Amino acid sequence: MKTLENRTLPFMKMHGLGNDFVVIDARAGDVTVTHELAIALADRHRGVGFDQLAVIETGTGDAHLTFYNADGSTAGACGNATRCIARYLMELTGKTALTLTTERGTLHALDAGGGLTSVNMGPPQLEWQDIPLLEEMDTLELPIEGAPTATGMGNPHCTFFVEDAEAILLDQFGPRYEHHPLYPQRTNVQIAQIIGRDHIRMRVWERGVGITLASGSSSCATAVAAARRGLTGRKVRIDLDGGTLHIDWREDGVWVTGATMHAYNGILTKQFLDALT
Repeated sequence: MKTLENRTLPFMKMHGLGNDFVVIDARAGDVTVTHELAIALADRHRGVGFDQLAVIETGTGDAHLTFYNADGSTAGACGNATRCIARYLMELTGKTALTLTTERGTLHALDAGGGLTSVNMGPPQLEWQDIPLLEEMDTLELPIEGAPTATGMGNPHCTFFVEDAEAILLDQFGPRYEHHPLYPQRTNVQIAQIIGRDHIRMRVWERGVGITLASGSSSCATAVAAARRGLTGRKVRIDLDGGTLHIDWREDGVWVTGATMHAYNGILTKQFLDALT
């Protein structure tokens, strides 16, 4: 692993409604993030701890973003991390609109005013092969107990609609369906309770992570699933364990809007980095 010359590595800690991230700005080209580094950083006792690691690199737009889960696997999309980084880059550059590239594709971010940041997560993936699922089937109601809805947002999602989101033991429920054989790449799992035509209560189990306080891509997937099933309109408020996001499924994609926090900056020491080699 190549790092800075003095064998230390600066990082930022950010979160979107408690959905927390370690962010490394690698645009200078002197950092290579490895699977081993991601796992070590994710350890909340021996590293820093995060739900996702996000790496900022140079790209065709304002920046390119790469995401890692806590288990070292990569994630194609992360809505809250994208919003956090967009806010950081806006404050750094003075811009109010950005173009960011990810494995998901090109995403557009806007300053929504009042300290809020919006990101267009792109059109949802609704066909079985795009999500992906194991075989051809109706993605609106999967042949799984509870008839959940499958949605792709650059990563796979499985949304269960329930009467009481608080009654589900998510630490048991989540891993059971993250590894369901219908999802060859595993899946994020959402428990969603419809409060009203524009209001959803949701809890999240993220693949490769576990229970998280919030999730931007999961919120987008749940909003899409609820609208497809006629349970809500296409513009909803979603209350998560960590706070509220606003989702608007428009013609150009699914927009997610909410607050972000740049909590602190830190430096990984030579001792920490040397232990990885």
